[in-house]
Amino acid sequence: NAIQPEELEWPRSVREVFATVYKEHKQTNVPGRGTEEMKTNDVTGRFRPGEVGFSVDMGRPGVGVDLKDVEKLTMALAKVGVEFEPLNPLTFLMSDKKTGKLRDDVLSERVHSCIPEFKIKEEKFPEVLETLQRVSKEINSVFSLGICVKVNPDGSVPIMKYLNEHNIYYLPNGKTNIGIGKPAAKF
Repeated sequence: NAIQPEELEWPRSVREVFATVYKEHKQTNVPGRGTEEMKTNDVTGRFRPGEVGFSVDMGRPGVGVDLKDVEKLTMALAKVGVEFEPLNPLTFLMSDKKTGKLRDDVLSERVHSCIPEFKIKEEKFPEVLETLQRVSKEINSVFSLGICVKVNPDGSVPIMKYLNEHNIYYLPNGKTNIGIGKPAAKF
């Protein structure tokens, strides 16, 4: 009990909920920086055939990310036409989900990290990746991507051809939902 956290006032309290996996977001009742994302897609069915889900893990320990930079990313993505995840804690900080604009009262905050989550139709995949690559040069932080797609009936992964053609590095050992989650989503 040597270190006791102090109660933070708004908007500084935003920092705490994006810094610890033990603090639940009041709006989502989910601890941590995002949602279960694609990890539970066999149960939630959040990402359907023909859709691509993204989680953009912005900032890292010792690096952090300014919410002004997060807003640069979300506004650029909104112009492409992404659908932001409604249950994501960051989405609750948006004053306009159609434009990706964050609330003015949080823009000067810096957080440990946060994870904008969204989905698109598969045909927008190249445009979203180009947007992410462009914005990565405009912000003062780092991010990594989580990408979720439903595997085709023949076992192929719809986005792999694009990644390979554009020399975009990815790890081959991704997570695979094998459809045994209960209750199983209907695709």
